[in-house]
Amino acid sequence: MTTEHVKYRAVLLLGAPGVGKGTQGGILGRIPGFFHLACGDVFRSIDIHSPSGREIYRYSSAGELVPDELTIYSWRKELEAHVALSSYKPREDLLVLDGIPRSVQQAEILQDHVEILKVVHLVCSDEKAMIHRIKRRAIRENRADDASEEVIRRRFEIYNNESAPVLAFYPNEIVSQVDALSSPATVLCRILEFLIPAQNDHFAHEVESMHGAPLEGETSPVAR
Repeated sequence: MTTEHVKYRAVLLLGAPGVGKGTQGGILGRIPGFFHLACGDVFRSIDIHSPSGREIYRYSSAGELVPDELTIYSWRKELEAHVALSSYKPREDLLVLDGIPRSVQQAEILQDHVEILKVVHLVCSDEKAMIHRIKRRAIRENRADDASEEVIRRRFEIYNNESAPVLAFYPNEIVSQVDALSSPATVLCRILEFLIPAQNDHFAHEVESMHGAPLEGETSPVAR
């Protein structure tokens, strides 16, 4: 089977700009059994002088959403490169999505590529605190796309109109909320409470796919 037909098992970090998705996703990505892929990092890694890079920059520098087709293409290409390099092993690692999907349309398209096991909604009602976080990040990481408050506020407007409805796209039973204004360690612990069962499920799923699903009345290899 080629990677073109693979449906990756994943968990999704969802939340407004500055809520800490990248920070928490980056930490998760260093834990064995998780692989973190941030769509923002994918965009920033593309050569800005290439046709795709110029188009992505044109949208992101104005705080607008990159068109769905280009977003999915760029994300898929980067993911398959990680698979080819074995930095991401789909049978072993649970994919952690961050920054994608950013619209209901993208969520619909992604259904052909990923199976979402869990959605963690990072919640922060203090918009000023998040804007302050983004500005600090722009200075620390030299990210020009985060430097303008006008662009930042435009991102919040886009998020409320386009990205927030993504939450309702997924079944309530797989969605969990985490207060993003707690300490980073507390936020991580809360996220792991929700994601460890998903990782265990992924592990069990892969064990059964390798050894064959148990017969009726037989216990799973993991449960023995």
